[in-house]
Amino acid sequence: MAASVLLSAESAVPSFTVGHPAGAAAAGTTPHGLSNAPGPASWNRSLDRALDEAAATGTLTLSGRKLKEFPRSAAGHDLTDTTRADLSRNRLTELPVEVCMFVSLENLNLYQNCLRSLPESLINLQSLTYLNISRNQLSTLPAHLCRLPLKVLIACNNKLVSLPEDLGKLRQLTELDVSCNEIQTLPPQIGQLEALRDLNIRRNHLVRLPPELAELPLVRLDFSCNKVTTIPVCYRNLRHLQSIILDNNPLQSPPAQICIKGKIHIFKYLNMEACKAASDLPDYDRRPLPYGS
Repeated sequence: MAASVLLSAESAVPSFTVGHPAGAAAAGTTPHGLSNAPGPASWNRSLDRALDEAAATGTLTLSGRKLKEFPRSAAGHDLTDTTRADLSRNRLTELPVEVCMFVSLENLNLYQNCLRSLPESLINLQSLTYLNISRNQLSTLPAHLCRLPLKVLIACNNKLVSLPEDLGKLRQLTELDVSCNEIQTLPPQIGQLEALRDLNIRRNHLVRLPPELAELPLVRLDFSCNKVTTIPVCYRNLRHLQSIILDNNPLQSPPAQICIKGKIHIFKYLNMEACKAASDLPDYDRRPLPYGS
């Protein structure tokens, strides 16, 4: 019978509401109850300051401004040398074409927008090493995304049902986070991510782990909250692995009582299973291959 492994639990945290003392004015109002919230003119001045700073420093910060499009006033600023752009917590439904012209861009944060797709013009960003597209509405990752020199790709909390076969082209990728999606299988090409050290596939719909992961220099692997029943025996070859997070899976091999003891016991079990499999082979299958064959 399948055993569900649960290594952690969330405890309820009481919430408290702190009211205003008698006679105190609520935040955002004057003592007479008049609003002192910033108006359109103040927002425009703030936006202009952000654009001026970006032109001077190369860092564009437009986070949390409820933007539905790239500011038109940006046309009056020289942003060609922008290396970092933070457009998180806005209302963008598509990646602005202006951003795709920042050819020096190295770091792009699009966290918590309304993106449904990524344009092919993204390929212009051949200096981009960090991309955060988490908390959007993406159902696929386009193949052209895999032609970027990314080292970190964060695509959690979307609507992804699969990963592209071209994923294996991201040879410089060290961190991949596709947690909290609807992914059912991982492509075997994931084994080509020769620099990958941190893989987070938490809270998806995975029922099996690809053996190709055993070929990677993973330091951290999180596949918790899936439907995985078996850890492949070849995972004993993950020599660099320091952290494996696997709670909330119906694991049968290794069984729950082994998994709950931690990584060392899991690897002992996998090694024992490998030895059993080797001992079951006929003698001619266990003989070393002759040199040069």
